[in-house]
Amino acid sequence: MRMAERLRGDPGVDAASATNERILAPAAREDAPQGPADPVLDVHVQSRGFGGRRILDDVRVRLAPGEVVCLVGASGCGKSTLLRIAAGLDPNFDGSVRVDGARTRGPTAAVGVVFQEPRLFPWCSVADNIAFEAGGAAPDDARVAELLAEVGLRAHGAALPRQLSGGQAQRVALARALASRPRVLLLDEPFSAVDAFTRMKLQDLLAGLVRRNGIAALLVTHDIDEAAYLADRVLVLEADPGRLRETLTLGLPRVRDRSDPRLATARTRILQALHAAHAV
Repeated sequence: MRMAERLRGDPGVDAASATNERILAPAAREDAPQGPADPVLDVHVQSRGFGGRRILDDVRVRLAPGEVVCLVGASGCGKSTLLRIAAGLDPNFDGSVRVDGARTRGPTAAVGVVFQEPRLFPWCSVADNIAFEAGGAAPDDARVAELLAEVGLRAHGAALPRQLSGGQAQRVALARALASRPRVLLLDEPFSAVDAFTRMKLQDLLAGLVRRNGIAALLVTHDIDEAAYLADRVLVLEADPGRLRETLTLGLPRVRDRSDPRLATARTRILQALHAAHAV
C-alpha cells in the first residue's frame, strides 16, 4: 500500500468531525449494538457500483482503538471492496472514509494493509522490504529490528522472500504493514494460503500485535472459527447489494483460549447469522 501511496502522491486529509450515524444499514437488526462513539476508523459507503450492479449499499463500519472486527459473508457480497475503500485504494464510491475524524483521500500511513499474498519485493531482503515501508529507513534501523523481533523473524533480516516459508512471508507482510505505526490495520484473508497449524500461530501473532500496538483491525475472513477466535465484533454482510445485515458482539476475553467452550457458542452465533444472510 505504501508503494501505491508514493506513486500517487500524498493523499492528504482535511479535518472533519465524524458523525454519529448508526453502524448498520437500515435493513440491519434494530437491536444490534452501535459502533464506538469516537472511532479511529469510520467508513460510510452510501453506494459502490460496477457495471450497472450495486455492490455496496449504505454500509457503515466504525472501529475503536484496540478492537478487532471481522467481516464475513458470501463470496461476492463486497467484503474485499469495502476493505479496499477503507484502505483508500478504491475512490469510485459515494461516501467517506475517516481516520481519527479526519477524512482521507487515498492511501495514508495511518492505515496499514495486509493482503492474501505477502506481496514482497522478491529482489529485496526481508529487512529491506520492511525498511521501504518504514519510510526508507536503513535495513539495520532500530525500527526494522524491532519489527523483525515482534513477528519472530529476528534472524531472518538478510533472507530473500524465496527463502521463506508461506507463514514467514506473511509475518514479514504484517511487520511491513506496521512499519509506519498505523492507527488501523486492514487484512483481507491474510492466512488463507497457509496450513492449519501455521494459521493458528499467525492468528495468535495478529491478536498480540493488535493488543501491544493499540491499533484497530478489520479482518475479512471466510473462516468462522477464525472470526470467533479473533473478533470483538463480527459484521455479517448480505449480498445483492452488499449490506450490513447484523452485528454480533461476542463478549469474549481479549486473550482467548482455544479450548474455551464459549468459542463454540460464538461460532454457532456466527453460523446462524450467515444462514440468515443466505451466505451458507
